Amino acid sequence: MSDPCSFSSFTRCVTKHLNLHLHLDFDRHVIRGRVALTVEALEDRFSTLTLDSSDLSVVSVTANGQPAHFSLGPKHSFKGTPLEITLPFDLSRGQHVIVEVTYETSPSATALQWLTPEQTAGKKHPYLFSQCQAHHCRSMIPCQDTPSIKHTYYAQVSVPKDLVAVMSAVRDGQEVDPQDSGRIIYRFRQTVPMPSYLIAIVAGALESREIGPRTRVWSEKEFVDKAAFEFSETEAMLKTAEELAGPYVWGQYDVLVLPPSFPYGGMENPCLTFATPTVLAGDKSLSGVIAHEISHSWTGNLVTNKTWEHFWLNEGHTVYLERMIGRCLESEQFRQFKAIGGWKDLQDSVNTFGANNPLTNLVPSLQDVSPDDAFSSVPYEKGFALLYYLEEQLGGPEVFMGFVKSYIQRFAYSSVTTEEWKNYLFAYFKDKVDILNKVYLLKISDEIKLTNLGLFAKCFIFREVFNFEKFRDEALRVFLAHRAGMHPVTSGLVSKDLKVDVSNAASQ
Repeated sequence: MSDPCSFSSFTRCVTKHLNLHLHLDFDRHVIRGRVALTVEALEDRFSTLTLDSSDLSVVSVTANGQPAHFSLGPKHSFKGTPLEITLPFDLSRGQHVIVEVTYETSPSATALQWLTPEQTAGKKHPYLFSQCQAHHCRSMIPCQDTPSIKHTYYAQVSVPKDLVAVMSAVRDGQEVDPQDSGRIIYRFRQTVPMPSYLIAIVAGALESREIGPRTRVWSEKEFVDKAAFEFSETEAMLKTAEELAGPYVWGQYDVLVLPPSFPYGGMENPCLTFATPTVLAGDKSLSGVIAHEISHSWTGNLVTNKTWEHFWLNEGHTVYLERMIGRCLESEQFRQFKAIGGWKDLQDSVNTFGANNPLTNLVPSLQDVSPDDAFSSVPYEKGFALLYYLEEQLGGPEVFMGFVKSYIQRFAYSSVTTEEWKNYLFAYFKDKVDILNKVYLLKISDEIKLTNLGLFAKCFIFREVFNFEKFRDEALRVFLAHRAGMHPVTSGLVSKDLKVDVSNAASQ
């Protein structure tokens, strides 16, 4: 069996462990790296292996300390470039070899986003974060970049002394970099085998707060206390998940709130869940994303998919456990999450558990309610999640558009504390309106500088506006104006929709 998204053949050899030495260069926007891969041969007379890479400059390769011949093959449109390595000796089935690759990443590595100080909340220090899912780890580390291969890893990361580094692993101490007293080396160990797409690294002016016996929140200082409040239910969620699915094997469960350009709602990196700042609603109502990422710790990160063609199994199992956590937890904050996250799910829960279920009193009577009354009692950042349910209850799309217009008039151009509701707005508009849709999208997108929207919302906005001929030039203008602040994955997808050559975009 092979993975259509990977050059590596996991039928011939498997990686068991990675030992990483990473030097983060914020001036050049590159990582100077050295990775030692412990590889097990799965066949006799094994002497060649292929690693995945993408825009890496490979300096040297050794095998058990001996120089090894290597070459980079032709570049593929999405798989990157195969790194072909010939060992100076043969291995028998079951034997191990340590293959060490010294390399440097590209400033345009798709796994990495380098932020200037001006793009951070504190405005004083640069910031780096990675996003390796689905197959972008190869732009950060030469490896067998396929979910079928699981390995442990150890890492040493050198960063300027004003910054803090964290990874998807347990912290293992720090020391002054012996090569440069102006830098700190942070050490990490991950003893649970995991696929390469879950390797994650962040470096910035980070602070943390302890919110449980095995949980901390991390972010820039401007958001850390708010994050600690927002995610204070994390330990309760972990305990509930353990009751349902068995022990939590990863040791630490930390949550890191990223800058707004992070392209997803959350990412289930072991020991360090990534979260978008748009979930910091101030009332824990959007903390349900943590339940989803916690669920990945069992159903996704431990089980995962054989190849990316099986990704639906990962998410399907995760959503099931997430909903089970929601039905078992009885905290006030989580009941609010269930009410906001999906009214149909909530109603199912009421029907399942009967009249004694504490969720029952959260389902209001929706008969003869006016648009003004409906929205005056619902905080704006929560309101749009109710609209699908309201449409069904109040007579279909035609009547429901009155609610939509009321909602837009009340909230679309107000000063808000979270942008999360706008994602619901765009998702609903995609099916409900046409020209009016695009006009609103264009105005809102330029107002908020496109930084607080998720990957799919950004792509949808640009695609819809660009396809509306009257505003095609405006869509291009907005994209080129704000492209530098987007994650590379987001920028790449939008550029395809707008037919923009990203390599030449800076000069347009």
